[in-house]
Amino acid sequence: MSAARAETAGEAAGRLETASLSEVLRFALQTYGEQLTIACSLGVEDMVILHEAVRVAGELRARPRVFLLDTGRLHQETYDLADRARERYGIDLEVYAPDTVAVESLVRTKGMNSFYRSSDDRRECCHIRKVLPLGRALEGARAWVTGMRREQSSTRVELRVVEVDAGNAGLAKFNPLAHWTEAKVWAFVTEHKVPTHSLHERGYRSIGCAPCTRAVGDGEDVRAGRWWWEDPGHKECGLHARRAS
Repeated sequence: MSAARAETAGEAAGRLETASLSEVLRFALQTYGEQLTIACSLGVEDMVILHEAVRVAGELRARPRVFLLDTGRLHQETYDLADRARERYGIDLEVYAPDTVAVESLVRTKGMNSFYRSSDDRRECCHIRKVLPLGRALEGARAWVTGMRREQSSTRVELRVVEVDAGNAGLAKFNPLAHWTEAKVWAFVTEHKVPTHSLHERGYRSIGCAPCTRAVGDGEDVRAGRWWWEDPGHKECGLHARRAS
């Protein structure tokens, strides 16, 4: 057994905190294999991770697992990029949709746009459309990868490259871009010709559901266009709840 396989994520956390993107992904792929899955919302950070994960997996003669949470309210441009990513990288994108009955019940009792009314209503919508499908996406996994960065918002400043995901059964959670700047992300895109979401060209720096995402202006945070009607200190959907360090 290789040294990489013998070392747990917890033991490697300190070393990986300053490791390169490829080194983090190589460790994750070698350690967890098919029990590792990569979240891909098709925003620029996730596309950078997808590009490098496919490259590293090729060197390891492996095939990365990649999933998309389709909330049913994504931009058409997101679906367009999903198809481009499939073709470019030869991946089988695992798509997880919300439970039909739960969505029908929500819109029947609260209307189509209840998420605008209050933070609680918005979180309820996110829980049904994103958090519960994530639970299914992570079934059977021991670790997952995200594209989160500390620079994105005030809720992510303490993000670490390797974490224990207490909100999802204690899975190992890898955030290999945690310390990257937005400029470094785009430099990688340019250097490696990574396909990106067309809405980025229209001022959308963070992309989620169509009704909950807008372009941002100069000087605004990366995620200022997400749930812009809410307090910036609470703008998370629940996928990345930090319940334990």
